[in-house]
Amino acid sequence: MSPKSAVNGAISQLDQENDTPTCGRSHVVDSEQARDIQTQVLNTAKAQRMAEFFSLLGDANRLRLLSILAHQELCVCDLAAALSMSESAVSHQLRALRAIRLVSYRKVGRQVFYSLLDRHVLELYRAVAEHLDEES
Repeated sequence: MSPKSAVNGAISQLDQENDTPTCGRSHVVDSEQARDIQTQVLNTAKAQRMAEFFSLLGDANRLRLLSILAHQELCVCDLAAALSMSESAVSHQLRALRAIRLVSYRKVGRQVFYSLLDRHVLELYRAVAEHLDEES
């Protein structure tokens, strides 16, 4: 079962069990509050970009790459060896991570070294890792 199917199944199960609180039929919508909330909702374009960003992070190999790059800058051959992956596969994953501006690279002669793009990426990685550690 795909992760997306698992999430949808869990949501459906919650709805069926009525564990999800909902407004009663006689609830009157507060129009002023609704307007205030609408100003805080992501616009569609930004929501789409964020969805694509998180979708690309939904790959275990990409996250494993980020876990290494959170600690040090490395070249493709060292990353491939550390992950027991081919250099071609690592390069493919790095290309995807570069496309969403999570990693950057620098060339030294013929070698290319990859690192996290900036502190925001490191903070995002650490926050998710810490959150998952809290669940255990």
